[in-house]
This record gives sequence, structure tokens and C-alpha cells, in this order.
Amino acid sequence: MTAQKNIFLKDSKIAFDKKHRKTLNFNISKYDEAVAKGKLRYRNMDLAKHRASYLKKKVVSNLAHYLETFETNAKTNGIDVVWARDSKEAVSEIIKILNENEAKLLVKSKSMISEEIELNENLEKAGFEPVETDLGEFIVQVAGEKPYHILTPAMHKSKEDVAELFHKKFDTPADSTPTELTVFVRKVLREKFTSAEVGVTGANFLVADVGGVALTENEGNGFMSVAFPKVHIVIAGIEKLIPSIDDLQLMFPLLSALGTGQQVTVYNSLITGPKRADEANGPEKMVVVLLDNNRTKIAAEPKHVDALKCIRCGACLNACPIYKNVGGYTYNTTYSGPIGSVITPFMKGFDKYNHLSFACTVCGACTDVCPVKIPLHDLLLLNRKIAVDENHGTFAWNKGMKAYEWAFKKRKNLDRVNGKVKNALLKANKNVLGKQKKFPAFAEQSYSKTILNLK
Repeated sequence: MTAQKNIFLKDSKIAFDKKHRKTLNFNISKYDEAVAKGKLRYRNMDLAKHRASYLKKKVVSNLAHYLETFETNAKTNGIDVVWARDSKEAVSEIIKILNENEAKLLVKSKSMISEEIELNENLEKAGFEPVETDLGEFIVQVAGEKPYHILTPAMHKSKEDVAELFHKKFDTPADSTPTELTVFVRKVLREKFTSAEVGVTGANFLVADVGGVALTENEGNGFMSVAFPKVHIVIAGIEKLIPSIDDLQLMFPLLSALGTGQQVTVYNSLITGPKRADEANGPEKMVVVLLDNNRTKIAAEPKHVDALKCIRCGACLNACPIYKNVGGYTYNTTYSGPIGSVITPFMKGFDKYNHLSFACTVCGACTDVCPVKIPLHDLLLLNRKIAVDENHGTFAWNKGMKAYEWAFKKRKNLDRVNGKVKNALLKANKNVLGKQKKFPAFAEQSYSKTILNLK
């Protein structure tokens, strides 16, 4: 058993923490209610999904073409484009930019890809001060934690948890309301926005035909991270492309409807370069860091390539019965839930992370809600096959699967593995379902045998 699988099994016990489950289920239920209303605004949601799926499939099937188109047009707009093969190269290039601009303080808009390359940790080690400006990200940064959810970083915290955290860290009143805490954070961050030399954002979409970066957010912090600092650094996965500015009218509302239930997110920006000579505000320099980090490996897979269509709406996490019980931290990865379970083994190795693909009931709920029609549960099954083919299973698992294969090949074999045999095996491994559950006893004879004997 790998160390990561051991961690998963240990951390998954949080499913029995009633307070944690209550908080998580409450927060997800609020999103579910909003999304249900958001979907009603569509006359034909399935048609919108089909169009978005086709659009993203066209991109990931012609990735090199759209990347080159984006790079050419971005450079024409005065944007520097940097290519990074992995996290190490991305962090190195970003530190190089910071040093060239004599920067020490960075303000960061919400960006899962910056978590993927562990940007905050690496910058702090190098003597820089990165500050998260999204409220949820700010909360988990103050708590010394990682984002819990792709879309909602503090999904696991109640308003009381946040009030207690801020009272401990900032000496705010212990009974502060969410509004009062938000006002407090706004004051703290306003000073950071106006002092930072560099702003860092992700990219919801890279728009190839105009060489621009599309950002969508609800708090205005993303736009402020771009407007105040003299340097704007964008970190984006190479799959984030859409062909045309015309595609935003499809993608922005779909992302909003299935991510937060909104008709459209509050702030939507298309940034096409540093400020021009006739503009008063905006960065003097703009750099886009295009990150591979094994995405080309996924792109080379004939079926898994569909995973690169993901627009990071978080809908599959909210629908997943496993995520709703064990929570985000149990996965111990940047991307949790179904989409994380699909892509993480390719990014970090099947030898360490193939167990995530087995943390799935194969109910298909994730596939049903996906706005770009990624067949997530099918890809998780394919991941399991890869794990078996590459012999990543434990000795007990491999032997168990061989026994399963033998038993189900013939009715005669299955009848030999009767209730007595099964119950004896269960006695040898009493905790097969964990200490919190008890496996029910098997009937001594199979249903078919019982029926035959009655006749």
C-alpha cells in the first residue's frame, strides 16, 4: 500500500465527524439550490453543454495550433509569453520576473494553478510575500491551510469557524458577523493592493484570436490585482484556450450557472495586454506563463484527453457522494473530487495516486452535471484499468481480483464460493469495511441454489 493511499484512508475517517459533515453538506446545499435556479434560465441546457463540449474538444484536439495562435496574438499585444514544462520551471520564471522588477509584495487573485505549482510556499522560501485576495483564499491562507474546493476554498468552514479564526489571528470580536469580517478583510487588502509591485492571476480562458486573458470573479479582487500593481503575471494551463472572443458569450454564462448559479458572474474581464500610452491605469508589464505539467501526457491519451476540456466549475465535486463525505483534504491533491481523481495520476504518477480512481461509486453524477460533458466516471474506470495493467495493486488486491475472475467465469465456480466460504473469509478479515461498519453474514447457499432446492 502506497503512502498516499494510507493518508487517504486515514484522512477519510473525517466522514464520521458530524460537525464537518454538517458544515460541508450545508455549504454544498446552498450551491445546489443556486445552481438549480441558474439552470432554469436556459431554454435548453443540454444544447449549451453540447456546444461547449464541442468547442473545448476542438481546442484539445488541436492544442498546438491554438497555443501558437494565442502566443502570436498575445505578443502582438505586448504580452510576454513564457513556456514552463513543469512546476519548477514555472516558479523559477516567476521568481526571475520578481527579481527583475525588484518586487517583494504580490497580491494574488484566486488561482488553482498557483496552488498546483505551490507558488506561495516557494515564494515565501525565496523571501517574497504573496497575499491571497479572494476572501475564501485569504481565509485558508490565514489558517495555514490549502483550498478545500476548486471553486470555494473555505467550503469546510462555517461562519463561526471564520469568526473564531479571525479573533485568534487579528483580535477581531469573537462574535463578528460575516459582513463585519468582510469589511475587515477589505480594509486589510486595500493597503496590500495599493502597495504590491506585482499582481498574479490565473486565467479562466485564454482567447486565441485576440491574444487575451479572460477572467471571471465575484469580488472585484481579481481586477484590482491587475489594475494597481505595475506587473501582471498570469499563470495558465495550456488547456485553458478557447478559439475566439465570440465563444465567451457561451462559456461565461455556462461557467456561472453551473459553478455558482448566477446568470453571469459579477466581474468579467478580457485583458489584452499592459496599459497603452493613452491609458492611465493598468500594469506596465504583462507576462503569461503557460504551464504544461504533464498536460501534454493527458492530451496524448485518446480518451483521457477529454479531461482537458474541464473549465474548473466545481460542479462534479458538489455532485460526488464520495467528496460530500470525505471532503477535499482527504484527496491530498490540488484538484480533488472526480476531475482531480482523473487527472492527478497522470500529473503525479499512477504509482502514488491510482487509489483516487477507486474512490468512486461509479454513479455517474459527475458526468451528468459536467458543463462540457466529460465522461468522468468512464475515465475513472479507465484509470483503474491502467492501475491494474501497470501492476499498481497490492498483493491482496491482485490475488482477490484473480479469485473474482475465476469465480465469475462459470456458474459452477460461483456456487463453490458459497456463504460458508465467504463468511470464513470475513472472519479472517473482520474490519474489511472499517471499524465503524459490520459486514452482514452471507446466506449459506446462493439464491439460484435455494430456488432449485425448493423445486
